[in-house]
Amino acid sequence: MSKKWFKLTAILTLMLFVVVFAAGCSSGQQPQQAAAPKTKQVKIAISTWSGFGPLFIARDKGFFKKYGIDMDIQMIQGLAERKQALAGRKVDGLAITFDIVSQTVAAGLPVKVIWALADSAGGDGILVKSGINSVQDLRGKEVAFDYGTVSHVFLTMVLDKAGMTEKDIKIVQMTGGDAGAAFVSGKIDAAVTWEPWLSKATKESKGKVLATSKDFPGLIVDTIAFHADFAKENPDVLQGVVNAMKDAMDWYAANPDEGNKIMAQGLKISEQEMKENLQGELSLSITRIM
Repeated sequence: MSKKWFKLTAILTLMLFVVVFAAGCSSGQQPQQAAAPKTKQVKIAISTWSGFGPLFIARDKGFFKKYGIDMDIQMIQGLAERKQALAGRKVDGLAITFDIVSQTVAAGLPVKVIWALADSAGGDGILVKSGINSVQDLRGKEVAFDYGTVSHVFLTMVLDKAGMTEKDIKIVQMTGGDAGAAFVSGKIDAAVTWEPWLSKATKESKGKVLATSKDFPGLIVDTIAFHADFAKENPDVLQGVVNAMKDAMDWYAANPDEGNKIMAQGLKISEQEMKENLQGELSLSITRIM
């Protein structure tokens, strides 16, 4: 592995360690909540990804309300649009992956991560046409992915492991969802995408999965992050979000079927699709960072 990507892996691993360590330090007794807390509206932007589903459980089962939070979950598919909404303070927080957190901060938009939602354990992957049986077979092929995102990082790690670089492939810029759709339509040789596109392509015999995030544990971690100014101004609200998410995940552990139904409805996908995404492909977390 090149020094560049070794450093990247080390940074991501360190970030995950900080999450787990902080969770251990904060596992003590939670501050007592007021009997009738004043309700505050909080806006958070997400995309259609199963890993963000627990937010709907916390909202629909009343856990946010329990801690005085009126949670407005806004579906904004484009990453750039979500960042713009946060920068313009149209939303207070985002559900994003760790790599995007670092990019956002580096771009001058400070955020505070308070919760790790899920670790992709195979929910992200590379789809390829028949005839492509190894990473080496991608040489000279069109590979669609979203440049500068976690899909880009994942692809580069896969290529690097095979002794290749981006120069060995033909890059086609597309969002993860568009890449999956383009692949299923037969327009490209390979696509870096996620569920449900991985399952859809294989079920319809459109291709196969060459590599998945299961091979790189801890690389793709979904988080809840808030604008640093909002976090500074509303520490009690952030603690309420953490408490609500913990309650939601405890409830989900005891009620998985109803939980899957709530998450599917919130994300506007089928219950079957939600279940498939969670079966060995996505590990829902109960990790607090505060």
